[in-house]
Amino acid sequence: MDRDTYLQRWSVLHGGAAPTGLVRGWLSGVHAVAAPLAALRVPPAAVTLAGAVGSVAAAVVAVVAGPGGAGAVLAAAVLAVSGLLDNLDGAVAVISDRVGRRGALLDAACDRVGDAACAAVLWGCGAPAWLALLAGGLAQWQEYVRARAQGLGVTEVGVVTVAERPTRVSIAAATAAATAVVPEVGWATIGTAVWAALGVVGFLQLAVVLARRLR
Repeated sequence: MDRDTYLQRWSVLHGGAAPTGLVRGWLSGVHAVAAPLAALRVPPAAVTLAGAVGSVAAAVVAVVAGPGGAGAVLAAAVLAVSGLLDNLDGAVAVISDRVGRRGALLDAACDRVGDAACAAVLWGCGAPAWLALLAGGLAQWQEYVRARAQGLGVTEVGVVTVAERPTRVSIAAATAAATAVVPEVGWATIGTAVWAALGVVGFLQLAVVLARRLR
């Protein structure tokens, strides 16, 4: 399955939402890595679980190591890999035609673990606890509302917001790395504030669309 076909299939599985901007770039990179895994018949569930374990490991490293230094760089690298794995599972399932409800449920549960881990990484790198909780809470709230709307009959994601999973993982990983490269700047607080701000905008985007769908 080539990239364009994969992106079209992704759009169909997400209620016709068009992958644009950062999401499209992220999915294109995911496809390039997922195609060989699908050819090797790697189970999508194994990739899902590996991504969740990786995100938790990144959080542990960031909290134990503290702001800056090699620990922050390692946490950023592990988080980036786990974020890639988080998207690879769905791509592997699509490319190998193994999309199923159990896999979708496992993926959703592990995504929520991953979001919490991203917030923990930012806290471990020096962000205020309240701000990390706010950013992480906004992510969880957006996905809860989306899932609740789907339970009420909305058969699509609603809209690809500015605060989707690829954006959240990218911000957390880049922020962790920045705290080590330029430690004198409060990157952890800045990155977490950006995530929180995007979370507010993303939720409003989703709320507007869902309000129309549920009329």
